[in-house]
Amino acid sequence: MSKVAAVAERIKQESVFIGDVRRQIARVIVGQNDLVDSLLIGLLADGHVLLEGLPGLAKTMCVETLARSFGGRFRRIQFTPDLLPSDLLGTQVFNPKTGEWSVREGPVFGNFVLADEINRAPAKVQSALLEAMQEREVTLAGETHPLPDPFLVLATQNPVEQEGTYPLPEAQVDRFMLKVVVHYPEKEEEKAIVRRMANNHKRPQVEQVGSWEQLARARALLDEVYVDDKLLDYIVNIVFATREPEENGLGELKKLILYGGSPRASIALTQAGRARAFLDGRAFVVPQDIKSIGMEVLRHRVITTYEAEAEGLTSEDVIQRVFDKVPVP
Repeated sequence: MSKVAAVAERIKQESVFIGDVRRQIARVIVGQNDLVDSLLIGLLADGHVLLEGLPGLAKTMCVETLARSFGGRFRRIQFTPDLLPSDLLGTQVFNPKTGEWSVREGPVFGNFVLADEINRAPAKVQSALLEAMQEREVTLAGETHPLPDPFLVLATQNPVEQEGTYPLPEAQVDRFMLKVVVHYPEKEEEKAIVRRMANNHKRPQVEQVGSWEQLARARALLDEVYVDDKLLDYIVNIVFATREPEENGLGELKKLILYGGSPRASIALTQAGRARAFLDGRAFVVPQDIKSIGMEVLRHRVITTYEAEAEGLTSEDVIQRVFDKVPVP
């Protein structure tokens, strides 16, 4: 048996819990298959996920359902304009009886941290979350405290055009592996949602079906999913085309792109592609894996110019042109 075949057999065994988690989510969430897949990809690839959509589209419920299907510590933080960094990270508390200081951990000390409406909080709070997301640790009164392992931030935000929102700094947005745009359900899906959720006494309950041990084994196996050198070239060519479009046969995009993807984008594309292959039960990545997850990886990392905005073009339009133009191996 070849190495790839052996890894495929192990993936088949170690991915059983993914199907159980999907079924638990489907008990609560109707449709939204792309959203569920993106959350599972972020979970497997150990990458934070940003969800953008209008209120009422089950973003929070989907994240909470995923967390409950795994157990562990689930923390929800409602971001508001008056939130302080200490409300997020925690603080030191003085005990007058013992004369000692102790750390009171904030809600960021969890396995699943739901940052709800993250773009309603001011820059100081968003920056406080930045260290936690990147370093997996928090500094309180000069002392560093490691966060639990695993640690995953799943953030929701309203469209930036809405009143009372603060655009996330580029440095923080780049820390999210994926940005998923959540859309309205189809008519039949919404009808099923009403049937299921319009009764307070019969809402489905979520059971814990996954464990951190299963997730740890799946993440370790993810590193063994094969990525061919030609596919790595394809990934790098895509990211370079967003930075230097004129050198990649996309000179017409130069005036439309202010900033392209960083090396972090190439890493995220590779890891997300592996997770996509894992979900499909494959031990190797194919170009379609990269294409299917590429928009979620790049849409928040490619910053367009005012000229693009004047022409009514979004970063998604630009990224789609890149995928259409870059040769597929």
